[in-house]
Amino acid sequence: MLKLSDILVAHKEIESFEALTPIIQDIARSGERFFRIDLKPPYPDTPENWEDRLEAVFSGRIR
Repeated sequence: MLKLSDILVAHKEIESFEALTPIIQDIARSGERFFRIDLKPPYPDTPENWEDRLEAVFSGRIR
């Protein structure tokens, strides 16, 4: 199971929400099947609907 906190720890170079989304998309494409959002991304550009956006990116609804 992919956890958002694990991504943030493994990719300390990420500096924005927009930089986070392609990483999540790449991980999902590599075969990960489950995604757990266990914290809010700590970036100033994190939108109010951040949970919906991350789920959509992971599921492939947003490219």
